[in-house]
Amino acid sequence: MAGKVKDLTDGTFNDVTGTGVTLVDFWAPWCPPCQAQGPIIEKVADEFDGKAVVAKINIDEQPATASKYGVASIPTLLIFKDGKEIKRFVGLQQEADLKDTLQAFC
Repeated sequence: MAGKVKDLTDGTFNDVTGTGVTLVDFWAPWCPPCQAQGPIIEKVADEFDGKAVVAKINIDEQPATASKYGVASIPTLLIFKDGKEIKRFVGLQQEADLKDTLQAFC
């Protein structure tokens, strides 16, 4: 994943999700559904550029944040507004569902 999707770490997570609307993809490179989710996340990031932040966090490399939010299955996608979790998706999500949900919060 590249382009407008931000890579988060345990150290940058709170700064990025603290203001505005942020969609975070909790993923791992060995996870086939996560690999399928990647291109969808990129499309959502392109469409919401300037309206919402779209980011990803590798749970293998950044386990503290995944643990903090109780991420037990991947992909898990969380939407934050001003630092608070407002929506959670577990499993592979369709582009239209993510866009519709983000639009409601932006």
